[in-house]
Amino acid sequence: MKIKFCGAAEGVTGSCHLVTVGEGEGALQFLLDCGMFQGGSSIEAHNEEPFPFDPEAVSFVLLSHAHIDHSGRLPLLYKRGFRGKIYCTDSTSDLIGVMLRDAAYIQEKEAEWKSRKAERAGRPPVEPLYTIPDAEDVLKLVSPVMYSQLVEPAPGVKFVMNDAGHIFGSAIIEVWTPEGEGSRKTVFSGDLGRGDKPMLNDPTLIKKADTVIMESTYGNRLHDKSDNVDKLVKIILETTKRGGNVVIPSFAVGRTQELIYELNKYFEDDPAFKAAMKNVSVYIDSPMATAATEVFRKNAQAFDEEFKKRVLRGDDPLDFDNLHFTKSTAESAALNEDNRPKIIISASGMCEAGRIRHHLKHNLWRHNSSIVFVGYQGEGTLGRRLLEGAESVKLFGEEIAVNAQIHNLEGFSGHADRDELLRWVKGFEVKPEALFIVHGENQAKHDFAATVEEATGIKPIVIEDVCEYEPEGARTQDEQQVLSDIMDAESLEKLKARISTIKGSLEDLLYKAEMAATAENDPAALADLNDKLLALEKDTIGLAGSVTER
Repeated sequence: MKIKFCGAAEGVTGSCHLVTVGEGEGALQFLLDCGMFQGGSSIEAHNEEPFPFDPEAVSFVLLSHAHIDHSGRLPLLYKRGFRGKIYCTDSTSDLIGVMLRDAAYIQEKEAEWKSRKAERAGRPPVEPLYTIPDAEDVLKLVSPVMYSQLVEPAPGVKFVMNDAGHIFGSAIIEVWTPEGEGSRKTVFSGDLGRGDKPMLNDPTLIKKADTVIMESTYGNRLHDKSDNVDKLVKIILETTKRGGNVVIPSFAVGRTQELIYELNKYFEDDPAFKAAMKNVSVYIDSPMATAATEVFRKNAQAFDEEFKKRVLRGDDPLDFDNLHFTKSTAESAALNEDNRPKIIISASGMCEAGRIRHHLKHNLWRHNSSIVFVGYQGEGTLGRRLLEGAESVKLFGEEIAVNAQIHNLEGFSGHADRDELLRWVKGFEVKPEALFIVHGENQAKHDFAATVEEATGIKPIVIEDVCEYEPEGARTQDEQQVLSDIMDAESLEKLKARISTIKGSLEDLLYKAEMAATAENDPAALADLNDKLLALEKDTIGLAGSVTER
């Protein structure tokens, strides 16, 4: 087996790794992720380059999650000849359509804008990287699977997806590939989440691996463990009291929904906050975030127990009275014509595109406004420049003074920090033969490699550019060992716990359905119960599938 690191090698975007099994004409090739490069123009120029492999030769893709830096070049892969299946969790399959259609729309609009400039300069028109039809075509190749389900996408190759706790549907992928008379096990971390995050389950600890490919976004940093929600609430109260706006650049999928979930608790459960915010609205100004929030609402079974309990109590954790979703560009523009204090949550999270740039143009120069960052800001991005203290920035050809208060609440990050990443590595009961560190800025990768070696004795291999490795010395496993890896005593206990939870939830919903049937006929209430029953049915089918496969 060979691994070619084709993205997220020089930074934190463009995740893409080619795995080759076998030699010559009979070799099998598949990808782990196929993400877009994001950041400054020099970084994004990599998206235009040819893939360092033949897309037509790729048999399938294993996709860790829906974020564009992991999925955003899938339509381009299709455009250049790929026709295999794309495997991802069922939750990711629900999100990926929202993400890729939006990304294709942006590509088309940017190409139109560049073409108008080119025409005025006498140059030929600019072709979009890919189009909406390309996105629609590649979505037909998506093949959803459940967490813990054992799948065989090609003879002798098996994989299982485990909850990564990063965003809704994110996965740590275990892959077994043929090796001699047995198999080699590779674990791909995708993006690892954090413990005790709202809505999400903790990242799964994997016990055995021959080869590990893992991220290192925060490999040399620790998150602020104090209550960032309380800090955000304080910023909101102080800013709106002085008549300013709170502008929050946020990733449309995951971070935005977490913010809504946390603000829901204050607007609904804190009388003092509710009174102070009586006339202050919260606007979600991102079409993609709006669409993604609807997907989240319909998939309550994918979240943690606290979220499920709130849903079963009849609460919608992703809605409250002061919350508004803007739809049109006219509605978005109107926010900056309204002088009343407000909270604007808008994409993109690193301020490189989208409606957030308009809101920054109208608020950065205001002494009474606040800009609150709640996620990672990559090298070369506008968000990074603001965090580093830029006194002015250029937006839409105009120099804008930075007078607003700039806040950085890293505790909202969906990425594991150094200690949380190390905890995941320590979860391996048998040291992997090779541990590759990717998806991090150069210093973060090397610092984390040193931390791992000191704490565990494992000497990681830091990936710094496009390169290929052939791991050696792997332990081979027969079929029975593979199955015992997947279904040990601890896993069985977790399945029993899930069965118990589903049973209790079904009993509760059936009781409510019986009460509704004997009371006045309420179509909305009955429809809501039906949606919840379908969600639980989906979870039950997934559970049955994983048990059957294993």
